[in-house]
Amino acid sequence: MYIDTHCHVFSEYYDDIEKVISECKDNNVNRIIVNGCDIVSNKEVLELVNKYDIIYGAIGFHPTELDDFNDEYFSFLEENINNSKIVAVGEIGLDYHYDNTDREKQIMVFRKQLDIAQKYNKPIIVHSRDSIQDTYNILKEYNLKGSIHCFSGSVEMAREFIKLGYKIGIGGIITYKNAKTIKEVVKDTDLAYILLETDSPYLAPVPHRGEDNNPKYIPIIADEIASIKGTSGLDIARVTTANAEDVFDFSCKKWYN
Repeated sequence: MYIDTHCHVFSEYYDDIEKVISECKDNNVNRIIVNGCDIVSNKEVLELVNKYDIIYGAIGFHPTELDDFNDEYFSFLEENINNSKIVAVGEIGLDYHYDNTDREKQIMVFRKQLDIAQKYNKPIIVHSRDSIQDTYNILKEYNLKGSIHCFSGSVEMAREFIKLGYKIGIGGIITYKNAKTIKEVVKDTDLAYILLETDSPYLAPVPHRGEDNNPKYIPIIADEIASIKGTSGLDIARVTTANAEDVFDFSCKKWYN
């Protein structure tokens, strides 16, 4: 069994979510965590987790989606965080990629979401682009666990996040020929600290690069990690599933269809 710990399976991107779910099951991807980024996608997360057995959710506000952000959104998080199929606060973090970035606002929103996660004892799913040192410095101040999504830092930074209690999210980029740094990270990192993710519909693995990504491609990512680590895809499935279960609470027994 595989778990996709980070994807965006929304009606905006997929015409037939029923088909996505069916294809996941056909490819032994038995759980997926759909991550919200703004108020609209977070509300859809809540709808999806109540409709599909294999979908779990993370709700949060992405650092590049804050133009219309207001304090009522923090209340929304608190009102919905204890839904039994919401397993994390995410996708949250920092993104300094664009020149017009309001870093102070990003940091404020990030910190307040971390406060909520800590208050309710929820893991977090962290986005960090061109901001890894600030992300690390802030997370050091909290007692949280979770995933550093789509990790793009160095081997040394991966080790530091692991020391804080985080696991490293590995997606389709690992299959790209020029992705030398992340391949080095995977080679250096014990499997006990690796999570599988697709970030669908983005960053599809080879041989689907350039197409819309899909959670059903998780086994491709697992096989590439297996090749780097000198083990089998089945072993990657076993270990990374245990890792995800260690981070996220999948114990909800009530399904809605």
